[in-house]
Amino acid sequence: GTGSSILSALQDLFWLSKSKVEKQLQIISVLQWVLTFLIMGVACTLILMYILCTDCWAIAALYLAWLVFDWNTPKKGGRRSQWVRNWAIWRYFRDYFPIRLVKTHNLLTTRNYIFGYHPHGIMGLGAFCNFSTEATGVSQKFPGIRPYLATLAGNFRMPILRDYLMSGGICPVNRDSIDYILSKNGSGNAIIIVVGGAAESLNCTPGKNSVTLKNRKGFVKLALRHGADLVPVYSFGENEVYKQVIFEEGSWGRWVQKKFQKHIGFAPCIFHGRGLFSSNTWGLLPYSKPITTVVGEPITIPKIDNPSQKEVDFYHSVYVDSLIKLFDKYKSKFGLPETEVLEVN
Repeated sequence: GTGSSILSALQDLFWLSKSKVEKQLQIISVLQWVLTFLIMGVACTLILMYILCTDCWAIAALYLAWLVFDWNTPKKGGRRSQWVRNWAIWRYFRDYFPIRLVKTHNLLTTRNYIFGYHPHGIMGLGAFCNFSTEATGVSQKFPGIRPYLATLAGNFRMPILRDYLMSGGICPVNRDSIDYILSKNGSGNAIIIVVGGAAESLNCTPGKNSVTLKNRKGFVKLALRHGADLVPVYSFGENEVYKQVIFEEGSWGRWVQKKFQKHIGFAPCIFHGRGLFSSNTWGLLPYSKPITTVVGEPITIPKIDNPSQKEVDFYHSVYVDSLIKLFDKYKSKFGLPETEVLEVN
């Protein structure tokens, strides 16, 4: 009767409200990470400098003293926090797109690994969610494996930001840090390197599947020096979440980007996503497009203290072939046509 109709209407309203609340939480979770990526380091530095000039200067002084004492921690595996990695906010982050991690092979805990992550995208959102949080269950899918996402060393010179990054298991992408993790931290470590880096981010755009890899061989040399197995990883959809203005080679815009990349380590991109309140407006939020990260089959790498260029080139070519095969095997499953070809630059 009438009572049942009213109850049904109230139930519909309740679920509608719950759905809206969850969507807003997803937006907030993604927005906080985007702002962290873009401005947290600079903002925290400026705030710390301001506090030094106020009556609360002792707080800032104590933190700076701690910073000096703790300066080398990022180079020694960092300071991860399982509590932070398991925050509920990361599950909302995951569901916004959504992001999914696909395991294709088991990884032995008696070995160390270097994951080559492709493509970079604008912010490497799939890399962060899958390997710096537990939102997609990386520890359950690869039991006994400790993932370390490697990023620009300059981020670890920024107060507060460095501690936030380390809590997720993020480390500097430099030789000291990688050598320590692969040689002095036991086995079962997996360092995730976004091989294409800033150069690759300059060419990412929706509908394009290309990687900067032909002349990126440093990660292969590191793998040989430590006997760490190489694992190709491809994220379908990473390039779809932002739209970017692509400057042609030889243009003033590309010249500026390359200068920044050479001297600072990152390349400024002109990009946009959706607005905060509407998907039909421009803003900093990424578009809610699915990102599926596929972890491929490990390539067994021998330990060679001083690998020759010929040896580096050989295992690099094996890695490139393995990445292409991984892409071809899963491309149609995740929305790409069979005719799609992975462009390797």
